[in-house]
Amino acid sequence: MTDADAPRHEADEAPAAAEPEPQREGPAAEQTRDDTDEGWGERPRPLDEHDRWLLEQRPPHWD
Repeated sequence: MTDADAPRHEADEAPAAAEPEPQREGPAAEQTRDDTDEGWGERPRPLDEHDRWLLEQRPPHWD
């Protein structure tokens, strides 16, 4: 009897690979309101000239 003719048993076969987790769409986690400086009781500071410049230079893919 050759290996091709031998009966196969479930124990002889490799275990099935676990199914991968489904891919999430969108950001992994949203920032909550209390996860900001204002949420911790700090007052928002006005934007100075440098801060405004940084916001203007933001790449379009960040929106």
